[in-house]
Amino acid sequence: MGKDNGIQLSRWFTTSLRVRYQESDKMAVVYHANYLNWFEIGRTEMIRELGITYRSMEDEGLFLPVTELDMKFVQPARYDDMITIFTRMTRFTKLRIDYIYEIRRRSEQEQATFAGSGYKIGEELPGEVLVTGSTQHVWLNRDWQPVRLDKHSPALYTALSKSITGGEA
Repeated sequence: MGKDNGIQLSRWFTTSLRVRYQESDKMAVVYHANYLNWFEIGRTEMIRELGITYRSMEDEGLFLPVTELDMKFVQPARYDDMITIFTRMTRFTKLRIDYIYEIRRRSEQEQATFAGSGYKIGEELPGEVLVTGSTQHVWLNRDWQPVRLDKHSPALYTALSKSITGGEA
C-alpha cells in the first residue's frame, strides 16, 4: 500500500479520559512519562475501533514495538482535567506504521458536546493543545523478526489500509 516514504494521513481517532491524581507529580502536573502511556492508549483504542485488538494481534504472533518516538510539551495537564487523545496514522506500509498524537485539554462543556472520532484532515481539533508527538513502529513476529503485515495478517492490513484510504481497500 502506498510508497514506503510517502505521508498518508488517516482521520483522527479519539479517546477521552480524566487525569487521575496518581498521574500527577510533586509539581502538581502530569508526570511526563504518562503522556507516553496516553499515546499507547490512543493507538490501542484506534486499532480497537477498526475491529481488531492488540490481544488478537499478539495471539496471532504479531507485535508492534515502538522503534522511535518524539514528544513536544506545550503546557501541562493537571489532576482532574478532561483530556482527549487524538491519534492518526501518518505512514503505513507492509513493514511499518507511524502515528502522530495530540493531547488536548477539554472543558466540561466542550466534553459534553464532543463529536468523537471522525475529525478529518485539515479540520480544526477542539480543546487546548498540551502535548504533540509521534511514534514509529515495525511489525514483528514471535521471533522478533520483521514480517510483512499483508502476508501475516491480511485482515489487519486491509482494516488499516481502509482507514488511510477512507474505506477503499
